[in-house]
Amino acid sequence: MGAFEYTALNSGGRKNRGTLEADSAKAARQQLRAKGLIPLEVTAAGDSSQQSTGSFLSGSPGLGIKPLALLTRQIATLLRAGIPLEETLSAIANQTRNQKVRRIVLAIRAKVLEGHSLAQALGSFPRAFPKLYRATVEAGEHSGHLDDVLERLADYTESQQQFRQKVQLALIYPIVLVVICVLVVTGLMVYVVPDVIEVFTGTGQQLPMATRILVSISDFISSWGWIIPPVLVLLVVGWLLLLRQPGFRYRYHHRLLEMPVIGWLVRGGQSARYVGTLAILTGSSVPLVQAMGIASGVMGNDFLKERLQTAQKFVREGGSLRRALEDVEYFPPMMTYMIASGESSGTLDEMLERAAENQERDLQGAVTAFVSLFEPLMLLVMAGIVLFIVMAIMMPIMNMNQLVV
Repeated sequence: MGAFEYTALNSGGRKNRGTLEADSAKAARQQLRAKGLIPLEVTAAGDSSQQSTGSFLSGSPGLGIKPLALLTRQIATLLRAGIPLEETLSAIANQTRNQKVRRIVLAIRAKVLEGHSLAQALGSFPRAFPKLYRATVEAGEHSGHLDDVLERLADYTESQQQFRQKVQLALIYPIVLVVICVLVVTGLMVYVVPDVIEVFTGTGQQLPMATRILVSISDFISSWGWIIPPVLVLLVVGWLLLLRQPGFRYRYHHRLLEMPVIGWLVRGGQSARYVGTLAILTGSSVPLVQAMGIASGVMGNDFLKERLQTAQKFVREGGSLRRALEDVEYFPPMMTYMIASGESSGTLDEMLERAAENQERDLQGAVTAFVSLFEPLMLLVMAGIVLFIVMAIMMPIMNMNQLVV
């Protein structure tokens, strides 16, 4: 039995789209007719003909981290309860309200029923299930502890989702503040400042330097302000196109690691991600050298990825993981010390997990502190801009009072 996506007309003439299970496309059409629907199109889920249309199952949208974490937790819980894999996938597909998740789960179940392993079935959807995810599931299937491995993956994805959600919530207020600041200043420059300054220019007196600067800025925004948004868009697009060039991206990623504050955040995030991936893979019985290859493949920094591939070669030739990461030069000393302790005591996977947790905790604290400082900083910047506008307007008034006296 396989999964089929359909488009059909109901009795009211409206199009319905969905997914169902059937032995064949013909049987799927019969099911639709039995429900009072007129089938227009019935195709196998994940079929190559759909990929050309840019459908969801072609992998373009992928799964968000939140539905992925929920799906992983559901599979792990049902497998731990002793329910077979195909029944687990069927139960999840039947109870979920997310049609995207339902289509993917039914397509995976169809692959499993055809005799593929779960990891092979997940490979049909590479953007929904990253390389780390699939490799960990494959290791769990080989070791016979798939439920335990999925529990680890669920914990990992949920912690990533919670951290991302925390940062997004913390950034809401600063972003709103920036938008309001830009709108207020633009409104003052376009509608208020020109009328006020016109009073002083009519008197023929020499305006102070701050007032002349304010007038120039106001004239520029009034005349050319419309061009600023498209220029910003072009700059962003140009930067993204430059980052697609491997040579430029490699040099940029190297410079990024060397920057004072941002570099520390990037190094901390990348090292935590790498060591956390190693912890999951080695804890799932994946050999260390293979785990290092997979972990370096999910890194977002090209320069660091190349250094870690060199470290993998060093370990393959018999070197220690601690020495290999020290040669990379971008991992925190405390992390390499904990890894060395794990290697000497035979508890490497446990120490890798602790090292990743410590680094993520430090990183989360730093990000939280940065966001907390951003709010008063924006208030100060906004207050400084408003103060400059007020002073530029008040200075000519003060000069006029002096002339009168």
